[in-house]
Amino acid sequence: MNNPRTFLLIALFALGYLIYSQWQMDYNPQVARPAAATTGEQADTPAAATPLPPDSAEIPQASSTTPLAAPVEVTSSERLVQSSNPIVVTTDLLRIEIDPRGGSVTRSDLLAYPLHPNEDARVRLLDTTPARYFVAQSGLVSQASPAPNHEAVFSAAPSTYSLADGQDTLEVPLTWKDASGITVIKTFVFSRGSYVIEEQQRVNNQSAATWTGNAYRQLQRVPLVSDHSGIKGFTDTERYSFMGAAWYSPEEKFQKLAFDKFAKEPIDGSVSGGWIGMLQHYFFAAWIPPPGETDHFSSKEIKGPAGSRYLLRSMSPALSIAPGQEQAFSARLYVGPKLQSTLDDIAPGLAKTADYGMFTLISEPLHWLLSMFHKLTGNWGFAIILLVLTIKALFFKLSEAQYRSMAKMRKMQPRVAALKDRYGDDRAKMNQAMMELYKKEKINPLGGCLPMLVQFPVFLGLYWVLLESVELRQAPFILWIHNLTAPDPYYVLPILNAATMLATQMLTPMTGMDPLQAKMMKFMPLIFSVMFAFFPAGLVLYWTVNGALGLLQQWIITRRIEAGEKEPAAAKAK
Repeated sequence: MNNPRTFLLIALFALGYLIYSQWQMDYNPQVARPAAATTGEQADTPAAATPLPPDSAEIPQASSTTPLAAPVEVTSSERLVQSSNPIVVTTDLLRIEIDPRGGSVTRSDLLAYPLHPNEDARVRLLDTTPARYFVAQSGLVSQASPAPNHEAVFSAAPSTYSLADGQDTLEVPLTWKDASGITVIKTFVFSRGSYVIEEQQRVNNQSAATWTGNAYRQLQRVPLVSDHSGIKGFTDTERYSFMGAAWYSPEEKFQKLAFDKFAKEPIDGSVSGGWIGMLQHYFFAAWIPPPGETDHFSSKEIKGPAGSRYLLRSMSPALSIAPGQEQAFSARLYVGPKLQSTLDDIAPGLAKTADYGMFTLISEPLHWLLSMFHKLTGNWGFAIILLVLTIKALFFKLSEAQYRSMAKMRKMQPRVAALKDRYGDDRAKMNQAMMELYKKEKINPLGGCLPMLVQFPVFLGLYWVLLESVELRQAPFILWIHNLTAPDPYYVLPILNAATMLATQMLTPMTGMDPLQAKMMKFMPLIFSVMFAFFPAGLVLYWTVNGALGLLQQWIITRRIEAGEKEPAAAKAK
């Protein structure tokens, strides 16, 4: 950012972008929010037994033309008892609670992700507290046969499971039986080093009739509520991150559905080789059907007195099981962070959950480069510095042309001053004379703008990388910077950036700039320092290092051109 004429342009772009983001939050909200306040990542809180009563819309109908069998009923007292005694599963990465009522995954703590640096509390993704209600449910439905939906009561023993040292997998079985002879064993399989939970619903038919039914998997949640007031709201990165439903199909690829669009644009269609998910900042949960299975995807807003819940469902094809036979429905549940390096190995398109919006084409390569540099350095801050060096090398020739043009303009200042004296207030003749002078000396007055216009999208792309990449969450740099995705706590980097901008101004000609613009330029370091005080430290690090390297390059080129001017003059004097 070394051309003074582009300072105003960049500030205008940045200001416009921030105003647009604020307008989106204020006048195009994702959902009407309840009064209670919470955050996207919250420490351990007591769980309510049943925050919201079940709705008939939560339980799908089986794909058959025969009359629907009566659903499994659970009394209120039964629901309270069962929900207060969850099955607790602990692995190296997850602490999961499974409700025996329905075998639903109702709570998940991500053990590798502290809520705040140096704290014991972990990020909780799934939860049953009313303000944070987010659960993963599954079940079976049949039109004419007994089938346990997510309200049916399963039995399990023991109630506590733990992945032992040296153990790679852990199985958690739950059993449901019907007097007719139908037995369903719902088994969750956990693996070491994985956020994927494999689920199998095995139906054993010892009745006298063929059992026919469907398996369904669904996610239900309420939107999180954040405090967007004042400076705290401005610096809250969650407000700029997408929260809502997402799904993937080989035909339509990655798709999103904001909560406020559930009623207007519902999902309703068959997909083979896809998945459904609920996203929030850094983390998400997704149901992944078997690759060759064609499921029916659907969505629904469930309105109630406490507010709306949002449901996203995948239903399998019907399966018929003859008497004396057994077959299984299977799926995978992902509950964890948006780790881009591993997600596409789990399912196609899953890495797209790290959503960079309109800057995806720029942000994805930047994230890849940063990841490569991080492998070399082991530090995301140094990876950012190497990224700056790489970008500077790519744009070296373009920047060199920019600085040469600016140095030549600096040389022209006495001649431009003479033109001002000659033409006075006649700006038309003045500008014409300056253009003729620039043409004669082969100077492009706009040459300094192009490199900045090229690099500014890179700046915004990196902004979204720092905003959305969970790999950089709470990543330390050195000394006082303990979190590159949070603002610099002591404002050292914004001050260093301001100093770099001031030094750059001293080397930059103000030729042709009117007095008002010149005065505004003097305030630009202060304006940018205030603005950068609220930006992620990693972003300010990028901009400061970029500006410092640009200043060094500009100083060297300016010295060379000025020295080249003095040498011929000295030779003529001899």
